[in-house]
Amino acid sequence: MINIDELGARIIFTISIGDGNLYITESTVFGVIVAVIIAGLGIWMGSGLKMIPTGKKQIAAEAMVGWIYKFTRENMGRANEGYAPYIGTIFAFILFGSSLGIFGLRPVTADLNVTAALAIMTFMIIQISGIRKLGVKGRLKEMAEPYPFIFPMKVLEELTLPVSLALRLFGNIFGGVIVVDLWMGFMEYLSGLLTDVPFLRAVTVLPLNGFFDMFEPVIQTYIFTMLTMVNLASAIGGVANSTVTKLPDSRAS
Repeated sequence: MINIDELGARIIFTISIGDGNLYITESTVFGVIVAVIIAGLGIWMGSGLKMIPTGKKQIAAEAMVGWIYKFTRENMGRANEGYAPYIGTIFAFILFGSSLGIFGLRPVTADLNVTAALAIMTFMIIQISGIRKLGVKGRLKEMAEPYPFIFPMKVLEELTLPVSLALRLFGNIFGGVIVVDLWMGFMEYLSGLLTDVPFLRAVTVLPLNGFFDMFEPVIQTYIFTMLTMVNLASAIGGVANSTVTKLPDSRAS
């Protein structure tokens, strides 16, 4: 059985601040580690570049950057491909942060605090970009199109977007953590009926690891970044519906 008190992220260490304590959880530690690794790889792959690509490192770097810009351009329009660095950053962070289960670690996106922070950051970028591009009046006018009476629904849609983004990512990744833990506990019980060695845990969990720690992170990363791009493009009025190659269903899991 899973102890409900152990479902949250573990506290790694505590910092005393005045009369209170600041708790540093494994989500914070692993998130920082993932960010540092991504930044380090970016700096390493971006160093020593030449006008004419030479070496596998530069070829790989240009291929990845080119794909991110193409991905952004196809879904937001050429005029908005400047958002590619942000899209590429959240794509890499969510993908690697959600795949930590491969190494036996808790995924950082299994923490609602992390997914909420990502969703709020995306929400702020959408609103700020919309106001910078259209102005306050233009942004409000865009939200009242094509009919003024839909303005309240547009406001509600904007306010629920970060909630939807945060809960969708958290729910799917955290659900995978629970399923794997339940299965491993069940396999340990079955193994105990035969021997003291929990051999079934090491064998039968591999397909679940492949799905929840490899396939599911890719799907959730794609959905989060796609919804980010679609809503950002809509806010700044820089893309027609026909430009978006495929809009994921907001109910996708």
